[in-house]
This record gives sequence, C-alpha cells and structure tokens, in this order.
Amino acid sequence: MSTPFVFKEFSVAQDQCAMKIGTDGVLLGAWAPLDHQPDSILDIGAGTGVIALMLAQRSQAETIDAVELIDAAYEQCVANFENAPWADRLFCYHAHLEELLEEDFTYDLLVSNPPFYSEDNLKTEQERAAARESSALPFPLLLQAAKTLLSPKGLFALVLPHKEETGFIALAAAAGLFPQQIMRVKGHEQAPIKRSYMVFGFEKARCRETQLVIETARHQYTEDYKNLVKDFYLKM
Repeated sequence: MSTPFVFKEFSVAQDQCAMKIGTDGVLLGAWAPLDHQPDSILDIGAGTGVIALMLAQRSQAETIDAVELIDAAYEQCVANFENAPWADRLFCYHAHLEELLEEDFTYDLLVSNPPFYSEDNLKTEQERAAARESSALPFPLLLQAAKTLLSPKGLFALVLPHKEETGFIALAAAAGLFPQQIMRVKGHEQAPIKRSYMVFGFEKARCRETQLVIETARHQYTEDYKNLVKDFYLKM
C-alpha cells in the first residue's frame, strides 16, 4: 500500500484510484473562484476527493459534495473525507452524474477535473479499458450538469487540455454558459500551452484571461505558481 499524499492541513490516500494526485487537480483546487462566497460546492468525478478537500480548506461553504462512479475511487474518497478536519462538511455520492441531475439540488460552485488520457501514458490494455470506461463525463453531460445544478449566480470551474478550449467554449455558449475566467498553463516559458483552466457562468461578462508558467527550470518554480499552491504543498 502506497503512503498517503500529505498536504499542510490534510492527507490523501490514493492507492485505490487510477487518477493519482497531480498538478491538474491541485491547481484547480487552488485556483477555483471563491470570491462569490459559495455556500454549496460539488466536485464532479471526485477521484481521491483532493479538490473538494482543498475547497473545504479554502472556503466557508457549509455543503461540499462530491460524486464518483467508480467503486474503489468512491470508497477512497469517502475515507479521505472522513479523515479530514472538515469531515462534517464533506459528502460523496456513489452515483453517475446523470443521477444527480434527477434530484432537486443546486450548487454555487461546480468543479471538475474530468478524465482525459493520451494513449502513450496508458501502459496496458486493462488501463485503456478502464480509461474508456471512466470517460463517463463527456462535455455535453458536464454542461448539462452545470446548466441544471448551478444556482443563478453559480460558477463552473474545470480544467481541460488546451486543444479542447475553443470547442468547449462553443458548446458552453449553446448551453447558455459563458466564460468568466481562463488561465492557460504551460510547464515553462518556452513550452506550448498545455492546459486551460476555465470558469463559466450564466452572465455574459468580459472574460478575464491570464497565463501561468509553472517552472523557470527543473524544480525551480515561478512565484506565481508558488503563490497559488503555497497553502497546500509542504515544501512551498
């Protein structure tokens, strides 16, 4: 059994999850907007639950829910929530996202780090099969969830490969959701943009666009990156 990933205020076991803790999820948990002081939050496709845990640390939201379909990940998420300082505010549903759409729920903030895979980082046929099975969060379903579950002033924050940004914005507009913020992330200054972090809402507002560079050299992190994650990583 692998050792838990230890953050400053909580730890996360991840030995039962295919989706391990990585930069994508941690950045989303650190960056997702809280200026509108959400009282209720939903983490879609929670995996280990790390994003929900980060938002529990960052916010005063009374309700922080998660939804996870895969059995082992759900069990691990529940255990991580129970072991957290904010256990009384955290709850994970063992369900498909579509099942939540049938309930009378609304949230002030939705977050999602949906699974995306490239064939070259999947080593076995079993991993590829699991990846295909877990692609149960297609873009139209995510946007239907946002449209259905968001409160009128609610926001939806997610991370996607940068190449998906333009297409997702077009799909969102068709669903009545519009970009409020976009942060484009690259590994170092000369690298291509790898990820797009996006926030959507019902208001047609001027979109605030920023760029984040993670490293100046190997393991030499930029001040912008350190400022985002310093409340979480032990060595920041």
